[in-house]
Amino acid sequence: MSGVAQGFMWYGIFLFSATVHEASHARAALHGGDPTAYFAGQVTLDPLPHIRRSPFGMIVLPILSVLIFGWPFGFASAPYDPRWAARYPKRSGAMALAGPLANLLIMFVVAAMVHAGILLGGFQSPESAQYTHIVEPREAGFWPAAGLILSMAFSLNLILFVLNLIPLPPLDGWAAIRLLVSERIGRRMQEMSVAGGLGWIGILIAWQVFPYLLSPAFAASLNLLYPGSSYH
Repeated sequence: MSGVAQGFMWYGIFLFSATVHEASHARAALHGGDPTAYFAGQVTLDPLPHIRRSPFGMIVLPILSVLIFGWPFGFASAPYDPRWAARYPKRSGAMALAGPLANLLIMFVVAAMVHAGILLGGFQSPESAQYTHIVEPREAGFWPAAGLILSMAFSLNLILFVLNLIPLPPLDGWAAIRLLVSERIGRRMQEMSVAGGLGWIGILIAWQVFPYLLSPAFAASLNLLYPGSSYH
């Protein structure tokens, strides 16, 4: 498969995964009492409302990163009411956690499809795994393309899950901590999260830390996908 075709596949999977992530934030906020994202039309799996809110992060940056690096990097956001978040820090923590959990759910769905392929005789576990090769096709036909798509979907959603759980603002892991602390501390964390400049510091630190988290997370996820294996 050509690099251009693979790049388009990466982007399509990113667009779907980011949309599910942000829609999960929006729905969790709505259930928690904040309809801001709902009124913005973001409680939906239609990517267009999310693209309209973050065109650079959902279109320009991912496509540029695919062209330059071969895989997509981007961002999106669901609007929320900061006053609601300050009043209900645990609800806002649940809203933040909903996004990464949606990516984890996609990984579980992909894992189920991989094992279905194994049962059907089209897949087997690979001797060595890469982000675009978490499953080995045993048959020709559509199995190699299906294996590539599933590998990309599994890996990209693992990246979104791990990255967003880093407990630094403005990432979801920072807000999710509010589920574990008192409401007073949670309100203080909300005040810190909207402080000017702190988010950029958090992103810079997370960018440096993330590679050290991803490799062991990838190996651990493969060992869970194939029980008894020893990927590292």
